Amino acid sequence: MFSSATPSPLLSLPLYPNPSHNSCYKLSFTRRHLLFLSTSSLSLPSSPLSSSAIPQPSPPPDTTVTDRVYMDFSICPTFLRPDADDCSDSLPLGRLVIGLYGRLVPLTVSNFKAMCTGSAGSSYKDTLVQKIFPGQFFVAGRQGRRDKGEVRPPLDLARNTETVDPRAFALRHSRAGVVSLCLSENDDDDEIKLNPDYRNVEFLITTGPGPCPQLDNRNIVFGSVLEGLDVITAIASIPTYKPAERIRQLNDLAEFLGDERAQIARATWDKPLKTVYISDCGELKVTKPTLSPPSLP
Repeated sequence: MFSSATPSPLLSLPLYPNPSHNSCYKLSFTRRHLLFLSTSSLSLPSSPLSSSAIPQPSPPPDTTVTDRVYMDFSICPTFLRPDADDCSDSLPLGRLVIGLYGRLVPLTVSNFKAMCTGSAGSSYKDTLVQKIFPGQFFVAGRQGRRDKGEVRPPLDLARNTETVDPRAFALRHSRAGVVSLCLSENDDDDEIKLNPDYRNVEFLITTGPGPCPQLDNRNIVFGSVLEGLDVITAIASIPTYKPAERIRQLNDLAEFLGDERAQIARATWDKPLKTVYISDCGELKVTKPTLSPPSLP
């Protein structure tokens, strides 16, 4: 009796004679044959990957210094008054020379330089260092009333579209002397920000000694201090207003309840107890401003 099942075409392929049948050839398969066929059929000739298939690392950000500006900082024993252009009995702290990365973020650099020279219809000159965070950074360039030592809102600055460009946030706040445009740390009044002609000019400078990773990817690094790190250290050492823990807790509760006065009260926190201000600023005209310092962030 023969089985009614039809043999598989693979099993009917001739391979070698079967001594028990003289009239035909049949395939004699074992598990070893099947294993050999399955592994050999999956083995494909290997070919080296072409260089175009290997992802190439992106080039590092261009931190070439294209422009240089200076800022002179001083301490004024008396607060700036609207009827006084400067503080006659000020104590000079020193000068910062800042290198700007004009190839990386040209709009941010152009606006900052215009605020240093006064060509924007406003200037950083005679404006205050608003806040100092010891061991981290200090903030200057807050817009508002001139009689409070704040920056007059600029009229002739281009709109900075780099604030929405991910490439502008490539650099890190890795050490002391990093200069960046305040975005996450900006504390301009909402009334000023809602103006259609609002241009953000508030900036921060890291004081060290360590990095400030909380600022990364949230503020635009556009320059670095080339000279005057001792001035940064002097500014960072100035004492600031620190509220008591009880006041902080009450403020947190007020903010949780939606009381707008909580934000107003926090505006006085971390303010220096001495009047630190930018007594002068401008552009340094040099023959060859372009350079690439090896220690830039």
